[in-house]
Amino acid sequence: MTTSKSMQATGHKPVIVVKIGGSMIDQLTDHFYKSLAALTDRYHCVVVHGGGPAITALLKNLQIEGEFYNGLRKTTPETLEVVKMTLGGKVSAQVTSALCKHGVAALGLKGSDGGLLKAGLVDEEKLGLVGDIEQVNTSLIHQLLNSGYLPVIAPLAVTVDGETVNVNADNAAAAVADALQAEKLMFVTDVPGILNGEHIIERITPPEIHSLMESGVIYGGMIPKVNSAIEALSAKLKEVLVVSGEQSLLQDGVIKGTTIYHELKEGAVR
Repeated sequence: MTTSKSMQATGHKPVIVVKIGGSMIDQLTDHFYKSLAALTDRYHCVVVHGGGPAITALLKNLQIEGEFYNGLRKTTPETLEVVKMTLGGKVSAQVTSALCKHGVAALGLKGSDGGLLKAGLVDEEKLGLVGDIEQVNTSLIHQLLNSGYLPVIAPLAVTVDGETVNVNADNAAAAVADALQAEKLMFVTDVPGILNGEHIIERITPPEIHSLMESGVIYGGMIPKVNSAIEALSAKLKEVLVVSGEQSLLQDGVIKGTTIYHELKEGAVR
């Protein structure tokens, strides 16, 4: 993946990318939004959101049959119109309105707007109009951040031929975080972090996660979440957080949840 030319490093604040899954949109609390607003004092925040359940509901209402390949929804031209309406309309408006209510100058964008996200087709025959991010227009994001806006990005992208495609929200968030050289990428979930019983694991590395998956401590719906987090880690993006959208992100000014490190610093307290 490449990035477009950037106007400059973004201000004096580090960047944090917040990925909100579609299943979490209706569960996000005022405490969550209030704490996200508070984070903007310390970070340039960028939100990337999904919208799977809302898309499924609208397809059902419109009596549009879904096609699937290996459990993944095929995005036909007809389906894509529903995806664009839902992600760029209903869901984007819901998130931006909630942020604006808490004093944040949130600006909803589709990744296909202004060539913000550029992608190539993954497998047109099997998945249809589904893309994989190849380039992020970081200059546009920097301009918005430096002007005091919080971009709320719907995971749509445009191909080299100008065709709009659907993109997995996890992959879009990871691509944006990587391109912006973000300090942190935050996955907002329905749990307060990675749990060992009732105990939140505050710090963990990928090898430790794999061990906990093998022992059954990490199971069920948490497995794809931590796998997405691990895949997002890189030499540049060294911290990915798993946090709850049903409570405040902050406790005594510190982000609550689990931080997955590319590698733990020697002597770090768990």
